[in-house]
Amino acid sequence: MRRRLTTSAKVSVNKYIGRPQVEKTEMELYSRGAGPDLSGVKSRAHAKKLKKRERDIEFSAQQTVRTDILLSEESGYLQADEGEVTTQFTQRQIADSVDITSATKRFDLNLREFGPYRMNYTRNGRFLLLGGKRGHVAAMDWVTKKLMCEINVMEEVFDVRWLHQETMFAVAQKQWVYMYDKQGIELHCLKKLNRVLRMEYLPYHFLLTTASELGYLSWLDISIGKIVSEFNSRMGRLNIMAQNPFNAVVCLGHAKGVVTMWSPNMREPLAKVMCHPRPIQSIAIDNEGRYMATAAVDRGLRIWDIRKFDGSVVNYKLRSSPSSMSFSQRRMLSLGMGNIVEVYRDCCKTTAERAYLRHRLPRTVGNMQFCPYEDVLGVATAVGFSSLLVPGSGEPNFDALESNPYQSKSQRKEAEVKALLEKIPHDMITLDPAAITEIDVPTLQDKVEATKKLLVSRFADMELKTDCVADNIPCLLCIRVLKGLRETHFLKGVGVVAVTRGMLPVGSLVDIILGSDTAWCAKDMRTDET
Repeated sequence: MRRRLTTSAKVSVNKYIGRPQVEKTEMELYSRGAGPDLSGVKSRAHAKKLKKRERDIEFSAQQTVRTDILLSEESGYLQADEGEVTTQFTQRQIADSVDITSATKRFDLNLREFGPYRMNYTRNGRFLLLGGKRGHVAAMDWVTKKLMCEINVMEEVFDVRWLHQETMFAVAQKQWVYMYDKQGIELHCLKKLNRVLRMEYLPYHFLLTTASELGYLSWLDISIGKIVSEFNSRMGRLNIMAQNPFNAVVCLGHAKGVVTMWSPNMREPLAKVMCHPRPIQSIAIDNEGRYMATAAVDRGLRIWDIRKFDGSVVNYKLRSSPSSMSFSQRRMLSLGMGNIVEVYRDCCKTTAERAYLRHRLPRTVGNMQFCPYEDVLGVATAVGFSSLLVPGSGEPNFDALESNPYQSKSQRKEAEVKALLEKIPHDMITLDPAAITEIDVPTLQDKVEATKKLLVSRFADMELKTDCVADNIPCLLCIRVLKGLRETHFLKGVGVVAVTRGMLPVGSLVDIILGSDTAWCAKDMRTDET
């Protein structure tokens, strides 16, 4: 009986030993493609390294599938009943249907004296920055409604932008760009950046990109306080600007219907796309860097796959021209047309039949942005700010090591130091980031061919003569010169050594005298007339 009890206990324990099996269909989502063909690898050590690398890649994919269980949050959405559409739902109805915490995220700020306004969220979506055209600047924790600072700069404000942390922000004022801390204290006055209209911040490169009224593009490295690149785009006034989060390329919209893509490493645009026959009104790029939305004054909206440049994917004709656009983390597109805000869902790959949500504001829209990791759309208007609820727009799961909405003070300091250590140089900003990891094969091949051509061409017009004997002692080589050479060389075996005239070493070498048809033998300095 004791043996049977012991055996049954062991069976029950062994039943749960081992990792759970992973299905192949789930592995395909995180697959990196087929591995290399090892049939042509001759070295056993190299083949062993490649096999180990493939095992590590497969193990990482399995672990990624197993950790999906930790992503417990799901994105929300609006579901209409039969005979209804989601467009008819108002913000009041949505706020009454959600929980209390989400309902508090729907609010309006009435700031009629200092508008129109511009706004910007931090990367973790916790803090909000507002800038009014008449000088009003305010920073706040919009979740707890705690005001961090509120100042009046006493001159026009064209744009505001958070920097690497919520402790610093930049304001494009009438003449120059100023930097302030979270208490509203002025830190820097950047007089080299004058008459700036739009700003973008590249978090992985610590670059503040500015576009001025005079057509100048500038990249300022805020970690060292120097301008790494600045030049005139020669495209006129720059008031439409967006960045591609995938490759940190800056996109500009122009009055000729052209969208140009810029890098600080080149004074010419990396790419020019003729998007519309009419002037560009606004542009927006999704977080993955796949799709770009462009709108023109002719009420046309086009979605482009900026990885291929093979033409627009989807075309729309709107009721009016949108002055501002923004993509959410779940690839929803918001349009600001006058005082109307429309949100479209699943509009990049297929044509959306109707808007997902529609909301009317009291005044015209300045700019808008989806709050990261929240189902919230922030809209800056001529009379203040409005926070709208858009179910399903935000990413429900966040990476705390990338951007943490709930980070403490010590975590913020540690993240800042880590970001500085992992800072990417501005020289690596290209249209295709994967090109950095590739080998410049054509250039290497050209160098090898140039070297071969050099060795062959210098001795192609010479006839070798090996029957020369000086004092019955054969030389290594004697050369009959058919044409005059430009340089003096020694030949010993296969090697070629360039020397100056008159330097005859001791040994079986031959000095070719420029413009002469006499070969000098280095054995006894006698001549052999050819």
